[in-house]
Amino acid sequence: MDDPAKSVNEPMIIIGWREWVGLPELSVRQIKAKIDTGARSSSIHAFDVETYMEGETERVRFSIHPVQNRDDVFVNADVPILERRHVRSSNGEVAERIVIRTELEILQRRALIDLTLANRDAMGFRMLVGREAIRNHFLVDPGASFLAGRHRHRRRRKKHH
Repeated sequence: MDDPAKSVNEPMIIIGWREWVGLPELSVRQIKAKIDTGARSSSIHAFDVETYMEGETERVRFSIHPVQNRDDVFVNADVPILERRHVRSSNGEVAERIVIRTELEILQRRALIDLTLANRDAMGFRMLVGREAIRNHFLVDPGASFLAGRHRHRRRRKKHH
């Protein structure tokens, strides 16, 4: 992964205000995300969050629901903690959140981002991509959505006997 500052020479990619994004290092192929230039940091809905020490490194285990309104589908992750940061939520409350660093993929472009773990279960999107993540990589068209295409969930066919 290249340094984010070095990728300034790459052409900017236009994305919509909501997109299907991937988190390859967390084994999340697709998750619907709101692109929010009003938010500085990015966050994801994480549950069953557990921190632990491995030698000198503090790590975090957590689970992600990558499919909106589907609590039966989840992905488990285990990564080093980058830091803990005080973040002001959309309702104005300040809370300490765990921050991890991972790759974000949008329209085949990858960027290294800081991602806070939060309880976004009641929110309309389980992931929020803030301006720090898209800076130097993407331009947002607020009138566009899903420029990478719409994700289609495979539905199981009922067997008729």
